Amino acid sequence: MLSPAHLAFAAAFLLVFRSSAPAAAARPIFDGKPSPSEATATARWLAAQNTWGVLSTISSDLSGAPFGNVVSYSDGVPGEGRGIPYFYLTTLDPTARDALEDERTSFTLSEFPLGTCGKIDPENPTCAKLTLNGKLKMVDLQSSEADLAKLALFTKHAEMKDWPKNHHFKIFKLEIENIFLIDWFGGPKPISPSQYLEFGRNQSVMSS
Repeated sequence: MLSPAHLAFAAAFLLVFRSSAPAAAARPIFDGKPSPSEATATARWLAAQNTWGVLSTISSDLSGAPFGNVVSYSDGVPGEGRGIPYFYLTTLDPTARDALEDERTSFTLSEFPLGTCGKIDPENPTCAKLTLNGKLKMVDLQSSEADLAKLALFTKHAEMKDWPKNHHFKIFKLEIENIFLIDWFGGPKPISPSQYLEFGRNQSVMSS
């Protein structure tokens, strides 16, 4: 049996070896939730790992009252998340109709569905939650971005490909203007949209 001193040395060696591995060997990904000191990484991790959230719009049916709707989304194919949420919506649903009249939107994600919060309550500050505010815009179906968005959405939500054609689903994306992240005690973490979007540029954040 190894002595405590030998075990400590082995652990230190593995840590040094792992951190010194060449970047070209593999794209940096997260093996788990980033630490509370890594706010931007945590925000991108939440966006990459989740597959659904609550999308809130200014309701055109309820005289401008807020309306939240559970929706599926994707920010990229697994392993290649880019942080921008894409949605597959139909105007038969109020969310898309609202966005076409007033683009102002917020999109909220929680760590709780990922199973990494343990037994704590979802509202506990250590169970991370992310709200992205901005404008919900339709993506031109003839654009290369639409091809990327379709791949991202259909990879994570395979049944979308078979949704009724006569429902005229369209691809929407959230253009992010403000970011609200709670992942520890002490209030929201300051993250700018540029910090969020440029995190790991030319690298990827692990998606589920």
